[in-house]
Amino acid sequence: MDKNIFGKTPQGVDVYTYTLKNKNGLSAKVTNYGAILVDLIVPDKNGKMDDVVLGFDNLEAYFENGSFFGATVGPSANRIKDAKFEISGKTYHLDVNDGANNLHSHFSEGFHKKVWEATEGEQEVTFYLESPDGDMGFPGNRKFWVTYTLTDENELKITYKAESDQETLMNLTNHTYFRLEGVAGKDIHDDELCILASYYTPVVAGAIPTGEIAPVMGTPMDFTKPKKIGQQIADDFEQLKLVGGYDHNWVIDQYDGSVKLISTLFNATSGRKMETYTDLPGVQFYAGNMIAPVEGKYGETYGSRAALCLETQFYPDSANQKSFPQPFFGPKKPYATTTIYKFSVE
Repeated sequence: MDKNIFGKTPQGVDVYTYTLKNKNGLSAKVTNYGAILVDLIVPDKNGKMDDVVLGFDNLEAYFENGSFFGATVGPSANRIKDAKFEISGKTYHLDVNDGANNLHSHFSEGFHKKVWEATEGEQEVTFYLESPDGDMGFPGNRKFWVTYTLTDENELKITYKAESDQETLMNLTNHTYFRLEGVAGKDIHDDELCILASYYTPVVAGAIPTGEIAPVMGTPMDFTKPKKIGQQIADDFEQLKLVGGYDHNWVIDQYDGSVKLISTLFNATSGRKMETYTDLPGVQFYAGNMIAPVEGKYGETYGSRAALCLETQFYPDSANQKSFPQPFFGPKKPYATTTIYKFSVE
């Protein structure tokens, strides 16, 4: 574990990075600003080490971070229709920041813009944050823990725990953008993706789910067998046109609350393979369609589809879709979930 100063917030608070390493040479750098994953160094098929996630070289760039590079998003990720939800007949109003809807809780006050407390371990670091009742519109005095662990099995394991003194909405995720080709990669069209999901949740304009659980078979949404991301991304298909490509929630097959393999991603140029495991019911595959041109690490300029996200989650707008798995937690039901990104080469 290497701890280094990353900079100061505008309020003068010190921010640090923590670099985790395993016996195989993999490393993951995280920061207590936003509980963000900054770097992830992984070997290719020739043993060459490369950073496979988008991000910035300096803390100041994360103060903006409009694409949420590497961010821990909370207390609720993705979209909530009309920026409101109900618990026991009471309506809670959130920030209206995505048309008429709410996206990722709050752009300037969300968890990705908070300084977390850090506790260091040998190959893990735990970030802790308290969020008072009413913060960003969410009920409950809440405590959150996010732990990054880098195992000797080449797994980046992210565990989330939270508790609240009131029933509340919780749906955290990690918004890392993966580019398995490495720093010099240009886009993810030739990456092969498999998602173990026979269904997805279609959306209307604004990317709010209709409530339908629709089959992927016979559509460009079918990733049940490995397929190049660019193969059908430009097809004349309404769901793709609505959001400029892939940016949807897939419904994990045989969801039972246990940690299981849900997707594989493979880049033939590097030989890198990434498996995603989770105990959550959905995953948002975002093909980076709307990444605004921005200078990232190593002087690289990122743009549309420079990388992709696999955001494990409860479905978008679950709070207002009672037929979806429900993301409500409270004194009698603490929040606890795990997501793992595992790396290998072929």
